[in-house]
Amino acid sequence: MNDPAGSTSAVATTPLRPDLPRRVGFLGALGVMAGIMIGSGIFRTPTVIAQYTDAWWWVMLAWIGGGLLSLAGALTYAELAVKYPRSGGIYVFLREAYGRATAFTFGWTYLLISKPLAAAGIAIIFAEHLNTLAGTTIDPRLTTTLVLAGLTWVNVVGVRQGAGLATALTALKMGALLVIALVGAAMIPGLQREAGTVTLVKDLSPWMAIAPVMTAVMWTYDGWSDVGAIAGEVREPTRTLPRVYVAGTLGVTLLYLGVNGVYVGAIPLGEMRQMSTVAPEVMGLLLGQWGALGVTLLVLVSTLGSTHGSILTGARVSFAQARDGLLFAFLAKIHPRYETPAASLWVQLCLSTIAVWSLGTFERLAGGFVFTMWIFYGLAALALFILRRRAPGERAFACPGYPFVPGVFVLAALAMTLLSIVESPRDTLVWLGVLGAGFPVYWVWRRVSG
Repeated sequence: MNDPAGSTSAVATTPLRPDLPRRVGFLGALGVMAGIMIGSGIFRTPTVIAQYTDAWWWVMLAWIGGGLLSLAGALTYAELAVKYPRSGGIYVFLREAYGRATAFTFGWTYLLISKPLAAAGIAIIFAEHLNTLAGTTIDPRLTTTLVLAGLTWVNVVGVRQGAGLATALTALKMGALLVIALVGAAMIPGLQREAGTVTLVKDLSPWMAIAPVMTAVMWTYDGWSDVGAIAGEVREPTRTLPRVYVAGTLGVTLLYLGVNGVYVGAIPLGEMRQMSTVAPEVMGLLLGQWGALGVTLLVLVSTLGSTHGSILTGARVSFAQARDGLLFAFLAKIHPRYETPAASLWVQLCLSTIAVWSLGTFERLAGGFVFTMWIFYGLAALALFILRRRAPGERAFACPGYPFVPGVFVLAALAMTLLSIVESPRDTLVWLGVLGAGFPVYWVWRRVSG
């Protein structure tokens, strides 16, 4: 799908412009990554998964599978990020492997669909729980817009402040989730249940149930790839990035397994599927009213931190794309005082606000995000095979288990994409239409911009 102007050789000979200052260390990058991963999903998606099974072990197997799949992706992307430690992440990987047309289409989809849907979906959960806590009936869309605007301003003021806030919020979230896991393990007599069979509650075959279940699981794990977007701002990227990818993914996976073990140990799946969110119910059962209140506060902190990290990393993609001449030039401008991609941040805010006020339910927002992003996740992992073949030799960091680890990840991405199309053909057709429009738009852009 590339053209001569979009070939890899053309990209390789394009001189690199200065990147953003490298001010983010290991803890800051880890805070951004884990902060995005731990968002609304761990409190919302267990009830979705419960719609498709009566077997607790099947639930835990889904979470283990999601963690292993995320780790495979993280190891694959760690090699790519170390090789190309520049702002943009997946955009950079796709540009180097496939050329400018594919990179443009990713940036187009990311800007118009993926990040607006992600930020809107997470922030709406924050607004809904804030209403519940305060006993108010304020339109969640209004609260969401104000939250997005405030967090965007924090990121404009400086990446150090933004990364610092992400680290603080992540520490609070991980600490609170650890408390849930430990308190639950101590107070629940045992997590043993009758194994039973995988009874699907909704009218879907076992294979078709994999699509909605894994969509929910991978929405919850999503964020492991986002640290690559700020690779151009990470100090000592060769040493720091692999540690962040692995530590962040493993840490969050262990937390999720512990928390979900408490969920299925405390509440039967038949009851869980009747709930909108499970964590307050579990802690209310174990610790009473104060436990439920504490978890509600945790949801607020968690979604706030995840939204913040999503805003921070998302703007770096449009910044990198504009710097390559594939978006409006003003998006590549760096704030003269704060040295941040302020224009990209404000444009991202506008698009996220449109998504908040015009799109539908949380489930559809999450489904659209996961579907579109996993197409590009698979392509970016496949890029590792292409780039290794072009430039064999020693690497500063090599993906362990190559080619098995990235190969499994590519196949899993393909399977998730196909299952999503079969399970929700109407929605996926819309998202594919917007994604596919990126190629003709790129052609027009080339003609107009010269």
